[in-house]
Amino acid sequence: MPRPRATLAALPLLLLLLVPGGRGAGRCPAPCRCAGHLVACSRRELSRVPERLPRGAVQDLSHNRFYSVNTNSLDHLHSLREVKLNNNELEAIPNLGPVSTNITLLSLTSNKIFNILSEHLKPFQNLETLDLSNNNISELKMSSFPSLQLKYLYINSNRITSMEPGSFDNLSSTLQVLKLNRNKISAIPQKMFKLSHLQHLELSRNKIKKIDGLTFQGLPALKSLKLQRNGVTRLMDGAFWGLTSMEVLQLDHNNLTEVTKGWLYGLLMLQQLHLSQNAISRISPDAWEFCQKLSELDLTFNHLARLDDSSFVGLSLLVGLYIGNNKVNYIADCAFRGLSSLQTLDLKNNEISWTIEDMNGAFSGLDKLKKLILQGNRIRSITKKAFSGLDALEHLDLSNNAIMSVQGNAFLQMKKLKELHLNTSSLLCDCQLKWLPQWVSENNFQNFVNASCAHPQPLKGRSIFAVSLDTFVCDDFPKPQITVQPETQSAIKGSNLSFVCSAASSSDSPMTFAWKKDNELLHDAEMENYAHLRAQGGEVMEYTTILRLRNVEFSNEGKYQCVISNHFGSSYSVKAKLTVNSKYVLTFVSCHFVTLPNLILCILDHV
Repeated sequence: MPRPRATLAALPLLLLLLVPGGRGAGRCPAPCRCAGHLVACSRRELSRVPERLPRGAVQDLSHNRFYSVNTNSLDHLHSLREVKLNNNELEAIPNLGPVSTNITLLSLTSNKIFNILSEHLKPFQNLETLDLSNNNISELKMSSFPSLQLKYLYINSNRITSMEPGSFDNLSSTLQVLKLNRNKISAIPQKMFKLSHLQHLELSRNKIKKIDGLTFQGLPALKSLKLQRNGVTRLMDGAFWGLTSMEVLQLDHNNLTEVTKGWLYGLLMLQQLHLSQNAISRISPDAWEFCQKLSELDLTFNHLARLDDSSFVGLSLLVGLYIGNNKVNYIADCAFRGLSSLQTLDLKNNEISWTIEDMNGAFSGLDKLKKLILQGNRIRSITKKAFSGLDALEHLDLSNNAIMSVQGNAFLQMKKLKELHLNTSSLLCDCQLKWLPQWVSENNFQNFVNASCAHPQPLKGRSIFAVSLDTFVCDDFPKPQITVQPETQSAIKGSNLSFVCSAASSSDSPMTFAWKKDNELLHDAEMENYAHLRAQGGEVMEYTTILRLRNVEFSNEGKYQCVISNHFGSSYSVKAKLTVNSKYVLTFVSCHFVTLPNLILCILDHV
């Protein structure tokens, strides 16, 4: 059966030979097909270039079987500027004859070229773009490139394992873009890149594990550097020193564990830093000292568990901060202060429920924040002051949280809010939630809110918009309510003490207990928990938790708080302060005159 002919409209990958104005166009050579100014000779299984091709500026001979090029077939193409010989059988950069000097673009991707020789490139004196991607090149030498006008050099997806210092020196006055992605480079030699005009360098998907100091010295004009998917584990101090013009640094999908100012030294103009998909668990207190012009910081998919008050110091120009998909469970009171320009804060898929449920003004200082994403954080309740200070907020995403309660007017201060995303089937539909459906309707947020009741039983599963306001009543209190608060104490070093906390609930739902010190969970706390019934217009269960501290040290000083939770939410006690004193306390000073003139002996007596 003969092969069906493709229409010219369906030839996006075929050879297009452009004949300007139609002048000088010869007879359309077989097996190519011509239509007006277009000649298609790609994917024709050709082994040699057709004779007497029509004159044109662009020639695409890709997807054929060329092992070499017959230069006589090109001699008459004086206006030829671009040659594409992709997906052929070439084993070396081909000789194109006299027309080589006019060519500005040469594309040789997906051939079998195994080395780059200076003598093969010398004829291309006006070449600006060279694409050698998807070949078999294994090394770069000082003799690889002659002096050319090259601006764009692509050597992606080869087998390069070694690069000789000085390989690109002959291109230093013109080269602007260099791409070496998907090779086997494991180390970057010192003084490898002396390219004063280079603006974009890509080294992604190689095998670079360590970057030493001064590695990129010699690239004063570089604006972007891509190093994704290398398995980088160590960035030495001054790794990027000399990159005084760099604006974008991409280090995604590596194995970095810490952000320190040492490896960020010298990046004074950096605006975007991408660190997603690493193993970062710590941001040093002074990390951002040398890159305070950052506008975008991506730390998603790392191992961060805490955001301290020093985590983002100095980033007053930051506009977008992305910390989604980490393990953040602690946010210090002042963690976001100083981020006065921040407009987007992404905290999705972390464990920061306590920050929203208990802290007041955790986001204070974010006066320009427009978008806050808290999706998937196990948030169960929202306090009245959880979002205080976010007067400019327009988009709030609380989806994928099993939210049970929202205190009255929790969103009232956000006058500019345009979208509130909330989906929960766990709401405690009592008198304290009566305000919510009416407020959502008045602000036209129904399209973003899917909320239904879990309690009381008659309302279970019903949308809050389908429930009469008269049914939002407080007949019981299934969520725990603190009845006994822990008390502030002083203790002598080495002594034992206890903090006591109690809560009551009308529900028989299982209760859990936890203690926090300075807003951080005490994982190995010694606790004693018990429950008993008490009468209050019916059976009410009261729960007590006792935190025992033995042989206290000065390190035990701080503020202690209990958290008592059940299926309907968590209640947080006040924070009781513990002060630890020394065993010895100065009680008096006695001074005695001795025989020597003007000498007084003072004895400090202690108990």
